[in-house]
Parts: sequence; C-alpha cells; structure tokens
Amino acid sequence: MKFTEYTVEKVEDPFNILTGNRYEFLIDFTVEEEDELYREQGLKLKVLYIVDDNGPRVSHYHILESDTEKVLEFDLEDEEIKLLQSFCKEHYLEAEEE
Repeated sequence: MKFTEYTVEKVEDPFNILTGNRYEFLIDFTVEEEDELYREQGLKLKVLYIVDDNGPRVSHYHILESDTEKVLEFDLEDEEIKLLQSFCKEHYLEAEEE
C-alpha cells in the first residue's frame, strides 16, 4: 500500500457534544496488481481520525473506488492500519493551519 495524495479537514461539532477533535482524511492510494483490492481506476480511503483524552486514533475508515466512490467491503490488514494510523498522526495538524 502506498499513499499518493490526500486532503485533511477538521470536522466541526456544531453542538459541542463530542470531546476532542475529529479530522476527515481522503487519501488516494495504490496497491500491487496482485492484491485482491486492486482496482484499475484507483482507490481511496475515507478516514475519521480522532484526537481526544484517549489519545489519537483512527476511529473508522472506508475503502472506496476512486471513480465511483463505491464503498468496497474490505478490511485493511494490521500492518496497513498501523501505516494509516502513523500517516494520520503525521498529517492531521495540517487541517489546523487552514
């Protein structure tokens, strides 16, 4: 798995019900052609990343086909989740700079 492009936005809580901060990532990524997840049109991850008193973490994610944005029913492997967690931790503050 290789991340190629991304955007990150802070998700506002208009009712101030939730604790901490939430960030939404949209990440384009590629996988090897032999991977069952491979799609010629490309892939995206839609990720909700939370930073609160329990620490930063990926709350949930969806894998999407790039062209249709259809949700694919696949889960990432443990090592891929760790890579995603690390990527989000490294980049979430960019949403604060906007």
